[in-house]
Amino acid sequence: MSNNKPPSAVADFIAGNFGGMANVLVGQPLDTIKVRLQLDSGKFKGAWDCTVQTVQKEGFLALYKGMASPLIGIGAVNALLFAANSNIKQRLQTHPDEVLGLNKIALAGAGAGIVNSILASPVELLKIKMQAQFGHASVDGSKHFTGPLDCAKYLIARDGVAHGLFRGLWATVVREIPAYAGFYTGFEATKRYLTKGQDKQADIFQLMTAGAVGGIGYWVFSYPLDVVKSVVQHGDTPPKGLYITSVLKRIYARDGMAGLFRGFTPTVLRSIPAAGATFTAYELSIRAFQANGW
Repeated sequence: MSNNKPPSAVADFIAGNFGGMANVLVGQPLDTIKVRLQLDSGKFKGAWDCTVQTVQKEGFLALYKGMASPLIGIGAVNALLFAANSNIKQRLQTHPDEVLGLNKIALAGAGAGIVNSILASPVELLKIKMQAQFGHASVDGSKHFTGPLDCAKYLIARDGVAHGLFRGLWATVVREIPAYAGFYTGFEATKRYLTKGQDKQADIFQLMTAGAVGGIGYWVFSYPLDVVKSVVQHGDTPPKGLYITSVLKRIYARDGMAGLFRGFTPTVLRSIPAAGATFTAYELSIRAFQANGW
């Protein structure tokens, strides 16, 4: 049994914040490894080697580099994401109590992904810039950022807002469409399967399991596009033209299919607890708000 009453905008916003923060706290270390592998040019032999080198050379807390940007921004990002998803699902319903088919769940997820890109793109850019920095100071003469605000100021001053802070926006949009279609469809399909014939709402284990499947679905449908986004956002110069296709071709020409899936394993491993925590925090928060009339 499920509660089909749509959450209020306030409940969606706060619950989305909780879900986003849970995602960052659980998944940041493996996300750092993912980004470093995506940008690697021969420094690491694999995910474990990247982890060992990072901890040995920079300390354990280096795995949490760039966390400030998503921890602060991911709340707003997820609030926008879940609010957009709820709104689109309501618009797709023919009557208030309709249980949407999975095709409409995927469509709502894709639409929410497009809206979400507006905030996700700059938040992820700053995170990637921080995660890609090795050591505690510049060793090759390149700019070393002391934090996300320092990074944002530098990029805006050098390249402007569109090409600086919002570099990679279109790559983010293209990634988010299939990613969130897979994210929400995987979650909803699994939750429905696990609660079939059940006269109560999904419990924490069922939410965690469904969320984990949703997280895997996110990356299965979008990973090469995420590699493109990371490469573009970490680049020294703004991309030109239809850059998504050209960057894909360049990575494939250099490294083959392996280059488009570099870092895939730690990413999927990260998504299992991180997405599980995201959906669980969101769903439990929404239930609490609705129980109190929000």
